[in-house]
Amino acid sequence: MVTALRPADTEAARAWDIAAQVPDPEVPVLTIEDLGVLRSVVTADTEVRVVLTPTYSGCPAIDQMRADVTSRLREAGYDRVRVDTTLSPAWTTDWMTDDGKRKLEAYGIAPPNFRAAAHQGPISVSLAVKCPRCHSTHTREIARFGSTSCKALYECRDCLEPFDYFKVH
Repeated sequence: MVTALRPADTEAARAWDIAAQVPDPEVPVLTIEDLGVLRSVVTADTEVRVVLTPTYSGCPAIDQMRADVTSRLREAGYDRVRVDTTLSPAWTTDWMTDDGKRKLEAYGIAPPNFRAAAHQGPISVSLAVKCPRCHSTHTREIARFGSTSCKALYECRDCLEPFDYFKVH
C-alpha cells in the first residue's frame, strides 16, 4: 500500500496543512486528506506543487478540488501554485483515514469495511455492509451506483432506511 505522508520540510508541511483542509465537494464532511486524495506537497523556490489522485479516473469533483487547493494556497500567500493529478498508483479506499471513515458513518454513509485486495482476477465474496443508522448488517444493495459513482445505494432490512455505501476499491 502506498500511503501519503505529511512532508518533513517545514514550508512544504505548512502548504500540506492548508491543502489538507480542502473539503471533498461531493462529501463535504471529508477533507481531501481524509479521503487520501492528497498525495504530496513539495515546495521549491517560490512554487508549491501539489499532487492529487482522484477516487475514479473520471471523478467529476477533481476539477473543483484542484481549484479549491489552488485558491486556498494563494490566499495563504503562495503565488505560484501547481496542482497535478495522477492516476498511478490508482486510488484505493485503503488510503482513507480512520477519522475519515468515522466522519462518513456519522454523516450517514457506510464507510468501506475491509481492505482492498491486491489480487489477480475476480474474487467472489459475500459483503455485509453495516447500516450507518442502526448498525445492522442485514442490508442489501439496491443499486451499484448511488448519489455519486464512488458510492452504491443500499437499504437496511431492519430499519428500512436507504443509505449510501462508499465502495471499496
